[in-house]
Amino acid sequence: MSADTDPMTTDDIAECWREIGVSGDRSCPELDEHLHCRNCPTHAQIARKLLDRPLPPGYRDEWTRHFARPDEKGPEGEEVDSVLIFRIGEEWLGLPTGICREIAEPRPVHSLPHRRSEAVRGIVNVRGELLICVSLPALLGIGAAAATRGAERIAIFPRLVVTGEETRHVAFEVDEVHGLHAYRAHERGAVPATVGRAAASVVETMIPWNGRAVGCLDAKRLLDLIDRSIA
Repeated sequence: MSADTDPMTTDDIAECWREIGVSGDRSCPELDEHLHCRNCPTHAQIARKLLDRPLPPGYRDEWTRHFARPDEKGPEGEEVDSVLIFRIGEEWLGLPTGICREIAEPRPVHSLPHRRSEAVRGIVNVRGELLICVSLPALLGIGAAAATRGAERIAIFPRLVVTGEETRHVAFEVDEVHGLHAYRAHERGAVPATVGRAAASVVETMIPWNGRAVGCLDAKRLLDLIDRSIA
């Protein structure tokens, strides 16, 4: 990561804790009351300012390319791929990281007039960009009912996944996101006959993960299917 795209640059932040706080000469009068900088409201305000800053130009794309780059150092040169694992209903699927652009909190979906396809839910606003929101359950013919969760599981949260090529992005809703997962070529398995016809057309392979079988989507076939649904 180049220095001019480092989001942790703090030139515009007054780092008082390094100068007069616990990491400095301890001359700050607030220390008498708060004992440590982490207890001080000023420190909390600075932390919020750091977290709320917009990402530098190119930061997201640079890290996307970094995580999408195949690892060519597997055992005996074995190919390594990576996917974003997510759940829709009872189905766990993998989206190639090369077309995964962003994971966001759910947004209101605004319906489109004269909508011709059930796969097109409407439009969502993601950081000021209006994106078409599609329904993967409708596209792939899978159930969208939420999976049963045991009492021992922590809370789970729906997410909005933004995918597509660099100049064309679309979004779809998922019930849960696990995160990125790398797998090796020998873990790939055949798509079972029980997978529906629509899903089988875009599921490239099956991989084992956490005691489950995850259907890894083919990037080109998925994007072609989305394009046809919104044409």
